[in-house]
Amino acid sequence: MRIARTVPALLLLLAMAPLGLAQEPAVTKPAPKPPEPSEPGIPVTSDLVIAKCSGCHKKDDKGNLSRISWERSTPEGWEEAIKRMVRLNGLRIAPPDAKAILKYLSTNHGLAPEESKAIMYMAEHRIQDEQIPNELYGNVCATCHALGRVASWRRTKEDWKLLSNMHIAFFSQAEQTFRAGCSASAPWCRPRNNGQPPAAPPAGGPPPPPRTLPVDEINDFLGKTYKLQSPEWSAWQAKMRAPKLAGRWIVAARVTGKGKFSGEVVISPGASEDEFSTKITLTSLNDGSKIERAGTGLVYAGHSWRGRSKAASASAGLTPDSMAREMREAMWISPDQSIAEGRWFWGEYQEFGVDVKMYRVSSEPLVSLVNKWALKAGSTGEHVKLIGENFPTDAAAADVDFGPGVTVKSLVAKSKTEIVAEVDVDAKAVSGKRDVAFRRAILSGGIAVYDRVDYIKVTPESTVARLGSETHPKGYQQFEAIGYQRGADGKPHTADDVELGVIDVSWSVEEYMSTYGDDDKEFVGTLNSSGFFTPSLDGPNPARKESRNNYGNIWIVATSKEEKDKAGKPLVGRSYLVVTVPTYIKWDQPEVAQ
Repeated sequence: MRIARTVPALLLLLAMAPLGLAQEPAVTKPAPKPPEPSEPGIPVTSDLVIAKCSGCHKKDDKGNLSRISWERSTPEGWEEAIKRMVRLNGLRIAPPDAKAILKYLSTNHGLAPEESKAIMYMAEHRIQDEQIPNELYGNVCATCHALGRVASWRRTKEDWKLLSNMHIAFFSQAEQTFRAGCSASAPWCRPRNNGQPPAAPPAGGPPPPPRTLPVDEINDFLGKTYKLQSPEWSAWQAKMRAPKLAGRWIVAARVTGKGKFSGEVVISPGASEDEFSTKITLTSLNDGSKIERAGTGLVYAGHSWRGRSKAASASAGLTPDSMAREMREAMWISPDQSIAEGRWFWGEYQEFGVDVKMYRVSSEPLVSLVNKWALKAGSTGEHVKLIGENFPTDAAAADVDFGPGVTVKSLVAKSKTEIVAEVDVDAKAVSGKRDVAFRRAILSGGIAVYDRVDYIKVTPESTVARLGSETHPKGYQQFEAIGYQRGADGKPHTADDVELGVIDVSWSVEEYMSTYGDDDKEFVGTLNSSGFFTPSLDGPNPARKESRNNYGNIWIVATSKEEKDKAGKPLVGRSYLVVTVPTYIKWDQPEVAQ
């Protein structure tokens, strides 16, 4: 309506202009030139990427595509970006083209091994206690995002600013957080006169402090901390090579609630130089049971393995935690391609997983795993099994070393892949993690020595389970009780405490009292004798007050069967568990993820 009133008024003014008065030609001002990027871009050389992306991402004379050339990320980061282009911007792309573009961007606009390793827990779907770098980040970014999600990207300062602008456009709460959510009472803000333009200074007085906003400060921080160009990326670009992974690998694995596993992975070449097929065999050190699997994998940027595997003979009616289920694989490969480590995971919420470390087999002896978690000072006649590869037939007790205070008396059994050593531990042996060595082969931190168990930690220490039904699958949790020794400083719960591995406990549930008459533990689910929690059904429960859903908060409690404190009472540890509703809406697009 305002425009409709303005146009006739403008015509009237023009009509009233004196005849013969020359009209000055309209001057068209050129559009302001965008500022030069603070860092050089990464030219795009893929014809497919140019064909599919340059319709929106403008190409310059240096071969850069706008936005794309000033960003680097993980395979998961680029996958999410491609899906967002499909979902929001109308990109139409066939799965083979999407796969090819993902491979190109994750490799040529990816992360260096050092950059990737720091945030592998994101790709592994691992519960992680992140260390927030500063209060500003905690209040601006961490209210919505894990640090790992932000640290998965490298951008120029200008591109970080464009990303924050996108947040303001898409998410209404971002405006409050970035701009208006700052006042004199917010300690992470610089002085800015409560978000208002600075008042005129008094006569002769000093000028007011510069007006800053949280979004400006965080963009400065991100632009310096997660820059597009880095020494690590420059070095990796120079030496990145196609992965040469074919061959036999030894596996050391650990599964929460199931213990240690040893095994092997035979990797064979696939359809292209970065694709592979796998045959996996795992053997439980607890009961000797074997699991055979087969799968495929793809390596991005020369060091990021992403794969899937299935059991060779999976049957119907598997339990949720069965290792015969299909697993996804996320592993980091060392730059020399001799070690791969990461997590294989499954479950509706990726709550089940196998922590793996793989060693490439060579002609030299290799120690990959030992069967025990720890050795107690003063113990005698302990049998410790070393698992590995290429142990010679002439192996002797003198070849095995657990460090000072541990005497290897004899080798009671030996083969190419296993050695069983009988050891005595001195009563005054220094507590701590020990390397396990066979000649020059060393397993770093392979076993611990301790004098007593000082406390129990239940892992995960705090976590989430989800109610469910046939429509919405449940989210389970497996708990373990880990023993700890107080460490060299003599104080428990400090950084030098020594992890002693899984200890035998009794499991129970206690109420987390958050309201008067709280009764969550009666409805949220059940905990079995192995520390496995099964949540209840989703939906209103007539047996509860006000027919509430079965959600709630509880303590998972572990009571040691053998270890006691100085007062002679059993050691106790506990974990905080939130049992909540299922994820009712999945924002991912299954058809794009194929």
